[in-house]
Amino acid sequence: MSVSADPSSTSWIDRDAAVVWHGFTQMSAYAGNAPIIVDRAQGRELIAVDGRRYLDAISSLWVTTLGHHVPELDAAVRDQLDKVAHSTMLGNGNTVTIELAEALAPRVPVDQPHFLFASDGAAAVEQALKIAFQFWSNQGVSGRTRYLALGGAYHGDTIGAISLGAGGFGTDVFDPLRFSALRAPGYDDPAWADGAVALIEAHAHELAAMVLEPLVQGAAGMQITDPASVGRVVEAAQRHDVLVIVDEVATGFGRTGTLFASEQCGIRGDLLCIGKGISGGYLPLAATVASGRVFDAFLGPDLSERTFYHGHSYSGNGLACAVALRHLELVDEWDVLANVRARAAQLDALLTERVAALAAVAAVRQRGLMTGVELAPPADGLRWGRRVCAGAVERGVLLRPLGDVVVLMPMLTCTAEEIDRIVTVLIEAIDDVGTTGTDAPGGAPA
Repeated sequence: MSVSADPSSTSWIDRDAAVVWHGFTQMSAYAGNAPIIVDRAQGRELIAVDGRRYLDAISSLWVTTLGHHVPELDAAVRDQLDKVAHSTMLGNGNTVTIELAEALAPRVPVDQPHFLFASDGAAAVEQALKIAFQFWSNQGVSGRTRYLALGGAYHGDTIGAISLGAGGFGTDVFDPLRFSALRAPGYDDPAWADGAVALIEAHAHELAAMVLEPLVQGAAGMQITDPASVGRVVEAAQRHDVLVIVDEVATGFGRTGTLFASEQCGIRGDLLCIGKGISGGYLPLAATVASGRVFDAFLGPDLSERTFYHGHSYSGNGLACAVALRHLELVDEWDVLANVRARAAQLDALLTERVAALAAVAAVRQRGLMTGVELAPPADGLRWGRRVCAGAVERGVLLRPLGDVVVLMPMLTCTAEEIDRIVTVLIEAIDDVGTTGTDAPGGAPA
């Protein structure tokens, strides 16, 4: 199923394809997949160049939390522009970056936190890997050079991050560049925690750190686990003096019903990676949060080998930090987490009642406002995920699949009416593929 393009948008698609290279996109098929070309946005809707409106039910790839064009967040950026847009954090400071770190410090599940800012989640993970490696080197400990990661893991697309990742997403071609990680089962295995604990006990002496996404493995198709299992694995790692890197890039800032998923698991990582929703979807920002114990291992003489020689040009960007600070305040002022829990309960009830039993649905997995609806196509190669999302887009709801898993990721401020609309449109789009047989379609939006 393809979406017919308005003539006013066709020229934009052609201009786009002529000069832009889109991530995770086969550019030879890009124009034929009828992409939406966004001109502006309002609330929880994106407005395309042809004037059509689309409910942003993927939160612009999981980053937008409160909505688009939020007056309070717009004002935060404008106010910071009157001060300074950016100044380097390498050896100097910035008032708004300090204020953001101060505001986050009592909220993050890390003891005595220190923040090393970056621009995206993969960079935050990459920083964490290097910090964990050098942590042991700084103390004269040799042999602690390996990492334990989970099956189904996805931590970003830089070289270190894809080394931690369990493959897929076209990463096989980079195998010669990847380092080898110990691999425990993923959340799709009910016994994953037993496997992880066994590996920790057997390999603690060579592990620099273990890495996990608490509660939800997002890119794995929204695989879900229980808080107790996460807590048990983290406790085992820390009992064996293995550093724990908690990747909350996707789960952080309210997606699972608490500000951080770690809170539900009762864990406090040695290193925490945050990003995506940190700035409300306004500007690129992420951070690696180090515990006091980890941070102290890097203290020493000026310009010594204990220094962490790592930093990015736009680290701690003033505009991004200003909007992130105001975003954090609004999460409290608007009682956003209460809305997340209410809408998540509503979504769970609707999916259970109306979606889970559909013949075209294999499984529904949900934690808070992170949901994956796994489809059950009768044969390989039918691209049901693509086709269902194309059908949703035709009906004015923007969805994006992970293979044959349709991801529902509404904004944290979504309304009851919007949840109803998303589920209704999803069912209609699923019905479309169920009644068109096994013929593979033409184009469909990624």
